[in-house]
Amino acid sequence: MKYTVVLEEAEEGGYTVTVPALPGCISEGDSYEEALDYIKDAIALYLRAIAKEIELLKQQREFRLAE
Repeated sequence: MKYTVVLEEAEEGGYTVTVPALPGCISEGDSYEEALDYIKDAIALYLRAIAKEIELLKQQREFRLAE
């Protein structure tokens, strides 16, 4: 799966990179290449965490609506 990333030059130097499709998925690097490498890791960790949460929800036998 491919994701669009947004790289921005940071005021203090380096780059900040975000993934609009994955809220809160953000990373940074000293160079353009480093920032891209780090965001690939961040995306993998983000998706792994979501998959774990989905599995936990599937294991629940009973759902209750909050009042």
